[in-house]
Amino acid sequence: MPQTSSAAFFSSPARVPAFLFPGLLSALLLAGCGSFGTGQAYEPEDFDSTTTHTRNYAASEAQTCEAARRALLSQGYMVTAANADLVTARKSFQPAAETHVEVEFRVVCAREGGAGSASGGRSTVAFATALQDRYGLKKGSNSASLGVGAIGSLSLPFGGSNEAMVKVASQTLTDERFYDRFFTLVERFLQGGGPDMPADAEDAPKPAARPAATTFPVAPSPNRG
Repeated sequence: MPQTSSAAFFSSPARVPAFLFPGLLSALLLAGCGSFGTGQAYEPEDFDSTTTHTRNYAASEAQTCEAARRALLSQGYMVTAANADLVTARKSFQPAAETHVEVEFRVVCAREGGAGSASGGRSTVAFATALQDRYGLKKGSNSASLGVGAIGSLSLPFGGSNEAMVKVASQTLTDERFYDRFFTLVERFLQGGGPDMPADAEDAPKPAARPAATTFPVAPSPNRG
């Protein structure tokens, strides 16, 4: 039986006819496209954690959102909207010379429990979400054109440049430590309170009852007939 030399495994491969290259290249490109881009960004969402973006407070909706507003203001956020159950704020960052980052913070305060609940207590759940938008500097140049009657239009080397910030990425922040620091600061403002902190409807002073109307008897007038 003839023995196969080890050099045969490293011999030059067989030549492929030239006319087969376009079809082979197309097949490889299709296979590559099928292997990339199959993953979805939302696939890691398990919806099994309710602690990252939420926190419960023993306060009313108005008190919780007011504490959230003060917490954001104390960190340099510019409040864009604020009411008894919603607060939105925005803050800008400049991490690099040609990079701009904006964080939009949104807090929703919802009542949880109440007089008709099993616990009978007063509680509000705060939902916090921060959206980070990243912008990059886009540069472009414009060459000056000079119209000449006999020749046409000539492009001259001197001209102007255009620079604009364009959004390059947008992502919801999911760092638990980031939200934990915010919720801890909200708790501090709730504990501190203050004379201008909105009072709960149950704790607000009720208006004094009106005194009962006093009636005076009127003597009948004599008959003049």
